[in-house]
Amino acid sequence: MAAVEGDNLAERIGYRFADETLKELALRHRSWVAEQRPVGGARPASNERLELLGDAVLDVVVSEHLYISYPDLDVGQLAKVRASVVSADCLAELAGELRLGEELLVGRGEEAAGGRAKRSILADAAEALIGAVYLDGGWEPARRLVLSLLTERIATVARDPGRDDYKTVLQERAAHAGEAAPSYLLSHSGPDHERTWRAVVMIGDIDCGAGEGRTKKQAEQAAAHAALARYEAGSPADRPSPDSPGAGAKMVGGPPGPRDDAPRTP
Repeated sequence: MAAVEGDNLAERIGYRFADETLKELALRHRSWVAEQRPVGGARPASNERLELLGDAVLDVVVSEHLYISYPDLDVGQLAKVRASVVSADCLAELAGELRLGEELLVGRGEEAAGGRAKRSILADAAEALIGAVYLDGGWEPARRLVLSLLTERIATVARDPGRDDYKTVLQERAAHAGEAAPSYLLSHSGPDHERTWRAVVMIGDIDCGAGEGRTKKQAEQAAAHAALARYEAGSPADRPSPDSPGAGAKMVGGPPGPRDDAPRTP
């Protein structure tokens, strides 16, 4: 997914709601709802119903796109690509790109526990937002939103559907070895219209590889690919020095959580 720029959510998703209450509903976590005083015997609704709808819309949009755009993939490969791009990890990353954490309504306890950055809460909010766009504008706006955010990821996974993308493979390799989950340090250079991103992948405090690309996603994939090459060559990772590729880079987000294709409940 490429980074999504914009000062407000409408700009970041490329869609302006006719009914703003649907957008607000998509951003209401159940922890916030539980703290509200009942009005007329009932509390406000949470985003859970919209999440259910958005999950269904997401599956159909991705399935249709895969069917039309990748005629050479068999059903098993199509299912593998779809599972990767609609996973909780991918949706949480999508929510991070959209900065949904800043927009969420969460309860005081959840706020104190870092709920705005929780993978499951962010993934659920992304699905709820898709559901809200579908109810507000119909199929085509929802379809455009999903594809604008996921087409790049779909293409990456579909290039080698026999395995997941390099980031996921590296994460699984690290988990199998009992190591910390990979995290990525990002920096960029060049003017806005020709920006080059550089990523350094860290496992714990160890610099395991670096890569560049025209987008954050491409740079992270390149860095993960480099780290996997070191794994396969049996080369030990070096601890970073002050002049290592990661020096001065900015960490965007935290380490990704474990893969979770199960129902996404906080």
